Amino acid sequence: MSSASTGQGRVAALAGAAIALNLVTAVGYVTLHRESGRTAASPVAAGAVPAPSPATVTAVLQRRSRAVLAHDRAAFLATVDPSDEAFRTGQETLFDNLAKIPLATWRESLADTRAATAADDGWTARLTLTYRLRGFDASDVAYTQYLTFDRRKDAGWVVSGDGSAHGLRDDPQIWDDGDLTVIRGRRSLVLGEGGTGVGDGAGATDGPETRTVELRDIAHRLDTGVGLVSDVVGDRWSRRVVALAPATEQQAEELVGDVRNLGDIAALATVSGGAGDSERGADRVVITPTAFGRLNGLGRHVVLTHELVHVAMGGARDSRTPMWLVEGLADYVGYKKAGVSTRAAGRELAALITSGDAPASPPGRNAFTGSGERLSAAYEEAWLACRMIAERYGESKLVRLYRTAMAEPGDAGDPRIEERALRSVLGVGSTEFAAQWRAYMRKELT
Repeated sequence: MSSASTGQGRVAALAGAAIALNLVTAVGYVTLHRESGRTAASPVAAGAVPAPSPATVTAVLQRRSRAVLAHDRAAFLATVDPSDEAFRTGQETLFDNLAKIPLATWRESLADTRAATAADDGWTARLTLTYRLRGFDASDVAYTQYLTFDRRKDAGWVVSGDGSAHGLRDDPQIWDDGDLTVIRGRRSLVLGEGGTGVGDGAGATDGPETRTVELRDIAHRLDTGVGLVSDVVGDRWSRRVVALAPATEQQAEELVGDVRNLGDIAALATVSGGAGDSERGADRVVITPTAFGRLNGLGRHVVLTHELVHVAMGGARDSRTPMWLVEGLADYVGYKKAGVSTRAAGRELAALITSGDAPASPPGRNAFTGSGERLSAAYEEAWLACRMIAERYGESKLVRLYRTAMAEPGDAGDPRIEERALRSVLGVGSTEFAAQWRAYMRKELT
């Protein structure tokens, strides 16, 4: 689905001390590289700062890029206007945050030699920022940002601001504001706002470092989840994950981009960067503070393992695979070793069956765009469909069915994708499969 939100019942269920029920998770078919903040080049206004040459701007950007990779704070700040204290403080925070991140590459470059805005407060350029996280990203990811350049008597051409004064918005990054904590796990990298620095993902800390402890716990659960996911889907993925843990829901929504309110979503798998091309971007798991914070340990295990399945299977890049397979496989792996009873995990669906409103076939794509109990039931239906396949045909057939459907030609929601995949892998058509699934649900939940 293009976006997802889940009802409060799913949050409450996973927050309970004794029962972990429905997941508060989502897979977002969005990229974080957005076009909405961009504007066409503006003519130079009367009295505007004369435009620097492209070579001059490029030289400043190259010095900044080299300084970031070399961890040379003085060289980086030498490119920043010394007369604007507030902007300089923000740039200091930016550099300090970037110094904590394992960057393999970092490059700021001109995306357009024309001014995005030229006014008396400087010459604002649209830039392309590319970077790669060492050990996690297979290729560079790309974003848009804006910087304003001005000439100072004693410093020459320097960066004097961003595009915000002219309504130009950068693609948001978790390191833009506030103190960044970076936790490096065995197979995970967690970038979190708040906390006190860099950790190794092991153990706990004393004193007031509650946020750091929480981020370490996330890294540990992700490390564990990588193995659980690979046990089911195999090793045909990087077996590494980057998680972003912003401090507020608003920041999470800005990082994710094109989705609805995230208030009831604990985590979201999405694609970051790629210049608008989800095939080129990097997978990220965005963790929202409120809903995730209400989960108990079991709930966090299930949610994070669920999101890892989306990363492993390319769920955020996939618009064709039937949604019941996308979300059902993720739930199947998440619940597999969680020790949650079938009746506890399927209570909303059980209520539908009892009331005579049992579904006739696995849920379609639109079933995952709602909220409340009916949405919870859709996840349960998908989970039981995948669990039935694993029990009747074997886990390998379940994974093969997913990959076969993913490779089928057709548009999102085309029923022929499901039909062809089912016949190819399981030897049954959609009608016969639905009948098997209905019988299985009733056996398990009544």
